[in-house]
Amino acid sequence: MGAGVDYLFIGDDFTGASDTLATLARTGRRVRLFLEPPDPGRIADEGFDAIGIATEFRSLPAAAVTARIEALTPVLKALAPRVVHYKVCSTFDSSPETGSIGAAVAALERDLAPALLAVVGGQPSLGRYCAFGNLFARGADGEVHRIDRHPVMRNHPITPMTEADLRVHLARQGLDPLRLISRPEIMEGVPRLRERLADLIRGGERRLLFDACDQTDIETIGAVLGGPRGEARPLLAVGASSIAEALGGDLRPGDGDRPARDERKAGPCLVVAGSRSEVTAAQVEAARGFHRLPIGPRDLEDATATDRLAARAAAALARTEDVLAHLEPSTDYGVSGAALSHKLADLVSLILDRQAVCALGIAGGDTSSIVVRRLGFHSLSFEERLDAGVAICRAHSDATQRDGMRLMLKGGQVGSEGVFERFVSATGKRSPAIPAGR
Repeated sequence: MGAGVDYLFIGDDFTGASDTLATLARTGRRVRLFLEPPDPGRIADEGFDAIGIATEFRSLPAAAVTARIEALTPVLKALAPRVVHYKVCSTFDSSPETGSIGAAVAALERDLAPALLAVVGGQPSLGRYCAFGNLFARGADGEVHRIDRHPVMRNHPITPMTEADLRVHLARQGLDPLRLISRPEIMEGVPRLRERLADLIRGGERRLLFDACDQTDIETIGAVLGGPRGEARPLLAVGASSIAEALGGDLRPGDGDRPARDERKAGPCLVVAGSRSEVTAAQVEAARGFHRLPIGPRDLEDATATDRLAARAAAALARTEDVLAHLEPSTDYGVSGAALSHKLADLVSLILDRQAVCALGIAGGDTSSIVVRRLGFHSLSFEERLDAGVAICRAHSDATQRDGMRLMLKGGQVGSEGVFERFVSATGKRSPAIPAGR
């Protein structure tokens, strides 16, 4: 097999990357998510056929994204994947200045010279739909909204989605032109779509945007893109975990590489909610079985204040109580989102230095990325699916106390209302009910 892998994905944040890890693992693939570019020799030795590289590209300036992609190029070429998946948020929130999808794709095209660029616009399994190039997403109210009218995404604090047409949205980031493969074309079936694709490629079209409104669309796209192309060059696919659903293989009934219960570490759980979205706020409110610690601005104003809060959390954990520390949705913390995430990472590190836990849950994409790096994990493997778009992973570390910790990384917009309680239950123990606000 050499040093190569069949499928390589680059996650533009940690929460989305862990979801793609879960999707591929559930197809039976031997897959690992790395926090830094792995040694190609190690990949060959361990026999992975799919790997991921988690990044914080979604929060970086466009120039930094380009530079980081270029730094990855030697590893990508050495691994020679058949599919390179640039994994983005299912809501495609990004801008020319921050988290630019266009900047990342331009660098990948320049460095890898892919046979084809395929953007898949929806993830129906997560309530994301693309019709005639326009993106729609289910909201917390259960209704499906066009993305530029979505009650949360149109008001995103960093990258608000003000354009629903993905061709226009991505063209503003330099990814232009994109030839739309509309749903009526997809519904004609695999043979006809395969012919259509071949005609477009012969005519010089190598940048395509695919609609996706249900799982049948995803299956059709996968059958067409995953078939033999007669090319040594890779397929470059851009989109959410729907690409892994399409190209990863058939889902298998098992939960993948999951350890037996008696191999798991016992102890309390710590959940830190760094997202202040309406979805996460409802999940915090529903989490009644926790010792809840609201985090106010004064708790993070200096090292002494943060240390005091960490001591309170560690004391509750030492009593084997599960702890939920969370930001207050409407509070102004007086710092940027990135700075706030770093402060939360300081808090988590201080808590875990005082008190070991069996499982750690983080809500919020940027917060997840920064916390996981701060804790020194080098890679993640899939353990089990917890909820739609939410997985429990096993964290791998050179530090004995943290190696094997169960980890849930949850985006601010995903998960059911009871996801935090379900996380505790999945660890094999359930906390006694603790009054809210204690």
